[in-house]
Amino acid sequence: MSFTITVNSSEQTRAAGELLAKNLRRGDLVMLSGGLGAGKTTFTQGIGSGLQVKGRVSSPTFIVARVHPSLTGGPDLIHADAYRIKDLTDLETLDLDSTLDQAITVIEWGEGKTEQLSADRLEIEIHREQGGIATSSDGVVDLAEMDDGKRTITIRPLGKRWEGTDWEQIFSAFEDGQEK
Repeated sequence: MSFTITVNSSEQTRAAGELLAKNLRRGDLVMLSGGLGAGKTTFTQGIGSGLQVKGRVSSPTFIVARVHPSLTGGPDLIHADAYRIKDLTDLETLDLDSTLDQAITVIEWGEGKTEQLSADRLEIEIHREQGGIATSSDGVVDLAEMDDGKRTITIRPLGKRWEGTDWEQIFSAFEDGQEK
């Protein structure tokens, strides 16, 4: 069973991540998927904000994994990018399984690569419509106009950890893409 919300801006994408963070605990694995620019890192920034972790949450593409320690004594946030991971040997170099039960682990691009880390996990797909109309002024193209901020976020909980979770309650701040 999955749960879907619609957001209309990067601020709402962050807010959705922050709402989810209030329901995460040590040992939770969150796998994010979606195309380039879909909002995976933006969603993770919301999780980081909700967990009150140290440091700016940014894309781990070139670092591969970042640890954001908790500022409040809660679990650390481990933010990883599996885009360049090709097989189990590559995955083992990240050593994510050694910290999984101590932290909240968010992995971008993990589908098909990191599922074996935990049977209990959230698989979250962030989808944005492709395309748009680029406007230009004096020959300068404004790419920001091509992205209206609208995203569909689908949460697929797996395992006993998430049985009975009231997703509508968690995300009650969003109704038809409008934040209350």
